[in-house]
Amino acid sequence: MSGKRLLSVVVPCYNEELCVEAFHAAVSAVMAPLAERVEVEFRFVDDGSRDGTLAKLRELRGRDGRVHYLSLSRNFGKEAALLAGLESARGDYVVVMDADLQDPPGCLPTMFEALESGGYDCVATRRSTRAGEAWLRSVFARLFYWLMRRLTRVDLMDGARDFRMMNRAFLRSLLSLTEVNRFSKGLFGWVGYRVKWLSFENVERSGGTTKWSFWGLSRYALDGIVAFSTVPLHLSFLAGTLACLLAAALCVKTLIQTIFFNEPVQGYTTLLVSITFFSGVQFLLTGVLGLYLSKIYLEVKRRPVYLVREEA
Repeated sequence: MSGKRLLSVVVPCYNEELCVEAFHAAVSAVMAPLAERVEVEFRFVDDGSRDGTLAKLRELRGRDGRVHYLSLSRNFGKEAALLAGLESARGDYVVVMDADLQDPPGCLPTMFEALESGGYDCVATRRSTRAGEAWLRSVFARLFYWLMRRLTRVDLMDGARDFRMMNRAFLRSLLSLTEVNRFSKGLFGWVGYRVKWLSFENVERSGGTTKWSFWGLSRYALDGIVAFSTVPLHLSFLAGTLACLLAAALCVKTLIQTIFFNEPVQGYTTLLVSITFFSGVQFLLTGVLGLYLSKIYLEVKRRPVYLVREEA
């Protein structure tokens, strides 16, 4: 391969006023030694921020013509902002990064060289440690990755980040997936291609606070499992079958005790426990069906994933 490459740096932003300038400076410094081989463009996506993020992006745009931005009409969520950035990117290579510098810019030259070698279509990253993360959050994160590996056929490594660099062929395949309910970590793995993994130690945010609550991450994880696996539906069928068999066995046991051993039927406590148990099973199975039905409902409406209010 020869010739100068264009690298698009896609950066979803939500209330990142304190980070965007430091991010721009850090990436520019890292890529400067490769200036003869790589031209960089920044594709910031302001996801309806309520602070001064958009003002900072306008200021950066005025100082550096490589900076482009989209400002969405409201907060659509990181997945929508990520899609907006990917669709606007013009580069031969495209890299997705967070503005808070938890995705180390120092990895960019290694990622670029891996793609330039022609041996890979995508270079993905994962955290090798979770230092500084809350214990409970780490436990549930590991549980999520364990479930994803066993319930789906998606190549999703423990600690995987959205931080990855891809070539144009990989990006075209990714953008051909038009679902509204997007789970990018799963989509990255689903399209396949030749992927190289890089590991790095956990890095603290350069400024501001995380936008992910424990509840938000739990919902995101549940959406990921529902989006890429029908195993919960199969488990629901299995649970319903076992509940019916258990109920039948209890009925047979009660009849045998009454007819052959003249034992009185147990009363209030047995009835209450049975009703509570089977009602709980019914609600659980209905909830699983409801999750899948809600995803179908959102998909068939075919609303746009995001709306752009301002761009430059």
